[in-house]
Amino acid sequence: MASPADNEHLPDEISRAVKKAVRLEWATLGMLSVTVVLVFLVMGNSQAMKTAWIEDMLSMVPPIAFLIGVRVTRKPANAKHPFGYHRAIGIAHLVAGTALFVMGGYLIVDALIKLITVEHPTIGGINLFGHTIWLGWLMILVLLVTGIPPVILGRMKLKLAEPLHNKVLYADADMNKADWMTSFAAIVGIAGIGLGLWWADAAAAIVIATSIVKDGATNLSAAVSGLMDGRPTTVDNKKPHPLINDAQEFLQNLDWVRAANVRLRDEGQVFQIEGFVIPTSLELATPERLEAAENALFDQDWKIRDVVIAPVAHLPNVVESE
Repeated sequence: MASPADNEHLPDEISRAVKKAVRLEWATLGMLSVTVVLVFLVMGNSQAMKTAWIEDMLSMVPPIAFLIGVRVTRKPANAKHPFGYHRAIGIAHLVAGTALFVMGGYLIVDALIKLITVEHPTIGGINLFGHTIWLGWLMILVLLVTGIPPVILGRMKLKLAEPLHNKVLYADADMNKADWMTSFAAIVGIAGIGLGLWWADAAAAIVIATSIVKDGATNLSAAVSGLMDGRPTTVDNKKPHPLINDAQEFLQNLDWVRAANVRLRDEGQVFQIEGFVIPTSLELATPERLEAAENALFDQDWKIRDVVIAPVAHLPNVVESE
């Protein structure tokens, strides 16, 4: 077995990417803090604005989870945690997904109650610089101004999420990238109130809340699968991670191996590999060859954190190819 310490240091480009991601998350928290204050100041009685405001506060959960998770993963392995603290990323993913799912469900119920009780929201006027203007215009202006930065930050974070294989960062980036939909839905709801369509506000709130629930459910499912040692997937959870086939092909192509298979465990941002090989002759599976194969796997990708290769007479059923 290769020691975890052998792969402790990140490549320079990955280390730079982590630092950039941390800066982007701090920038996101700063931007969201301003957004929350501005939306609160013009929220009025609009259910859509209230839902957008809560969504902005919920949007702080993934960046905070990412920052805490990254910090915890830096702790070195010890006797109590011999595999290190990389699972902190998976736990952060679970926390973020749960918060979004639960609060999104609450907001849907809250908006439905407003529809069922036929509650008619009103948006009054505000005295600004000696003139009385409809508060809805300020709401729309705030939504337009605050809806742009998250999209920009989201696209920047998406470029980092895949090489870092950080699903919390990806989830946060994906939410940011789609944030314009929240602003648009809220604007439609406010405009509906102005046109006398009382139900438009609650309907817009339901659209926003449904988006929150969808984000929460997607991330909650992915986080639970990862913590239960499900098959590792790409950062968007759509396909099996290519390292599975890469590692298996590498072992199968060794000249002293007749057959091989692997299973990978996603630790949150890094992988553990268990390789099983049937050597062409038992005498060829020397400790030196096994160690050389482990080190070669380490060199394939920085995300490979621990490797164990065992010579076996039969490949275990649990790792047979599908």
